[in-house]
Amino acid sequence: MINTGASDKDEPTWHDFANCLGVDPDLFFPERGASTKEAKEVCRGCVVRDDCLEYALQNGEKFGIWGGMSERERRRIRRQRALARAALAAEASG
Repeated sequence: MINTGASDKDEPTWHDFANCLGVDPDLFFPERGASTKEAKEVCRGCVVRDDCLEYALQNGEKFGIWGGMSERERRRIRRQRALARAALAAEASG
């Protein structure tokens, strides 16, 4: 899901190529316990899906579907990345 605005309106950004452009944002912020299937279907096959997911991960987006993933799924990725960083740091120091 996008809602970030481009820094320079003349230069297209990944946001301009997203499948969700023009889709009702409420679809990407379902009520607790509601299905995320429709939102994830919009993300499926999106050419900027990875950029969207990375944006959400880097900016700590806590709600909604970003890059086809829920907050729970993004939390898992953040945890895996943190563990990988810690392992690299431990390996480098010792």
